[in-house]
Amino acid sequence: MKSLRKLDLKVIVISLIIFAILQGLLSSDTLDAFWELNMIVICINIILSVSLNLINGYTGQFSLGHAGFMAIGAYTGAVLTVNFHMPFLISLIASFITAAIIGGLIGLPTMRLSGDYLAIATLGLGEIIRIVIMNVNYVGGAAGFMGIPRYTTFAWAFFVMLFVVFFIKNYVNSSFGRACIAIRENEIAAETMGINTTVYKVLAFTIGAGFAGVAGCLFAHVICIAHPSSFTFLASFNYLIMIVLGGLGSITGSIAGAFVLTSLSALLSAWPELRMSIYAVILILLMFYRPQGLFGNIELTSLPIFKRFKGGK
Repeated sequence: MKSLRKLDLKVIVISLIIFAILQGLLSSDTLDAFWELNMIVICINIILSVSLNLINGYTGQFSLGHAGFMAIGAYTGAVLTVNFHMPFLISLIASFITAAIIGGLIGLPTMRLSGDYLAIATLGLGEIIRIVIMNVNYVGGAAGFMGIPRYTTFAWAFFVMLFVVFFIKNYVNSSFGRACIAIRENEIAAETMGINTTVYKVLAFTIGAGFAGVAGCLFAHVICIAHPSSFTFLASFNYLIMIVLGGLGSITGSIAGAFVLTSLSALLSAWPELRMSIYAVILILLMFYRPQGLFGNIELTSLPIFKRFKGGK
């Protein structure tokens, strides 16, 4: 346990050093506004992929409605900052609470399903959320919610991302996380051992939905508009690709998948017609040569090269 805490402290120190370097490059204009925006988007996508991995990778539930919860957070945050002039931090917290409550209410009936049925149900619910938003004139309807202030900076995105990653990492390493992994491995055996599978599945779904809401709030306050077209099922599918690329059941894999695909998208911004083709080629190669993803269900700190770093011999 002590070695884990020491490792956490080391990772936090390294993260702060990385942040200081990147912030210094931004302040000196070495990295321009284009790369600043993409660095923020990478942080947001890491939040989305890590939170989705808690549901899909660690608990073994196939959810395709993550963009719907992202939309709830985006519109909640926008309404609070624009119409009620609330501080950005309060908007982020409210986005988490709103998306988590709705996620929990949706999770209660849907988490009794499994496999393809659960995927279809969550996909449909994500689309229902988007269509409901499109028909609410108070939040702009189909035209979207405009005039959102640009509160999301690289510092906000980075530190919120760091908090979410450490929260989910500690959750997965707790008794709650072990129960989720037991459900993923064999739900019937987990029930036999006395684990209330419905409670743990709904809890994981609620936490994942809440952090998707936080990501939505950050997203709306960096592009200054919340538009229904940003939260389609294709967005959910994109986050699913990130965790499949990185590895289901690996936080490191989620971070790597979000980083690789978002960076690739930024590098190919001048050739948007090639982007999806290259995505497809990468996925085909991955299925042939690395079907478990870049990291599988292994964390970077579990690799032999990092044992000395963790204090091992």
